[in-house]
Amino acid sequence: MISLSRDLVNLSGPAANAALTERSILVLPTGAIEHHGPHLPLSTDFLMADLIGRAVVESAASAGQDVWLLPPLAYTKSDEHHWAPGTIWLTGETFMQTVVDIGRSVAATPAKTLVFYNGHGGNIALLQVTLRELRRRFGLRTFLMGTGITAGNGLDGPDERGFGIHGGHGETSMILHLQPDLVDMTQAARWVPDHMADLEYIKFNGGAVSFGWLSNDFGPSGVIGDATGATAEHGRAIFERAVADGVASLAEIARFRHEP
Repeated sequence: MISLSRDLVNLSGPAANAALTERSILVLPTGAIEHHGPHLPLSTDFLMADLIGRAVVESAASAGQDVWLLPPLAYTKSDEHHWAPGTIWLTGETFMQTVVDIGRSVAATPAKTLVFYNGHGGNIALLQVTLRELRRRFGLRTFLMGTGITAGNGLDGPDERGFGIHGGHGETSMILHLQPDLVDMTQAARWVPDHMADLEYIKFNGGAVSFGWLSNDFGPSGVIGDATGATAEHGRAIFERAVADGVASLAEIARFRHEP
């Protein structure tokens, strides 16, 4: 029986070597195990990276793309939630060295393209640095993708004023869709720092001035956003959009060339 699995690690070493080519794309989901308030599981970011990333790879493969899935990383850079019991995090140095070592191993295969499918905002800055590190050291084509979850804009959810990035409307809706038994909506609340949102220059995202923060700087729950109106229906819509965008992104990655 021929397996249709896109899990590279389910193949033997010789079979993986035979299946991969220079144009094969390997996708590595990166999540986190960290505090997400009283209403969401510690595995929230891991679930999103793992399950959405898998759906993207399987859909892309069904469309004829040469794409394979690597096992997800659960423990990553989550020190902004270090204060909360249950958070399991790596230092920036350890996390970066881990993904560099993985890239070195990928470079030893016929595949020369590595995509990080990321579900945790705290990983982004280091993964962006890693893209260049892997390009320089091993000649890999490297890319970073994400789940596309954004703060509620008041149109298709509550107005989170740009702060709905952790345990808010989008993430809560997504987990309600992916694994609703892990969500306790009786504990959902609004934690949006309106006094910060009113500032002109200092912004959480996209302002002229950025700032260092820990998740409990915004309140004792560690939530940044408004989960009160989250629904599985909205989560399904985000999921379907994320999968469609992911498949289209992988198709463009397959065509991408550094040289003219």
